[in-house]
Amino acid sequence: MSSDHHFTSRLAGADDIPQIVELMRASIEINMKAFLSEKEIEAAKESMGLDQSLIEDQTYFVIETLQNGLPVMVACGGWGKRKTLYGGDHTQGRDDSLGDPTKDPARIRAMYTHPQWIRKGLGTMLLDLGEGAARNAGFKTIELGSTVPGLPLYETRGYKAYFTEEIPGSNGEIKTVIHMRKEL
Repeated sequence: MSSDHHFTSRLAGADDIPQIVELMRASIEINMKAFLSEKEIEAAKESMGLDQSLIEDQTYFVIETLQNGLPVMVACGGWGKRKTLYGGDHTQGRDDSLGDPTKDPARIRAMYTHPQWIRKGLGTMLLDLGEGAARNAGFKTIELGSTVPGLPLYETRGYKAYFTEEIPGSNGEIKTVIHMRKEL
């Protein structure tokens, strides 16, 4: 992480939702440009975004730093104990039933970094928080649904791809979700 900034984490609350949504929007629209076309980004939005169950379950974190003495949200993400692998509140095909830590994996979910704060170790910080909390909750395995831009980080952190899902978006573009897992 950059020595110029000190980053802190905390659980997200309902009051954070407007800032989280704005951070997600900026992350999706700007950070993905190096990997996806505009049409592919639009298709990806259909399965990305806010999942309020993560906030309600207290498994979603925000990372902040101080700028001019005021806290600024620079990243967000977390883990899930529900069976849904990815997606926002609007994503079709969700399974919000709770997983059983003795046989089901936990999920790394909804990780986003503000474009002005990429490459500062925030994704690693979020993974450490989520993996640690899932381990403490008794989960032995953790899974995630990676976008193409997220793949290098997750591979570096020991996640192994086991399935690639290609879903047609409403605009005809393909949304690629790489299913990955790791032992905790």
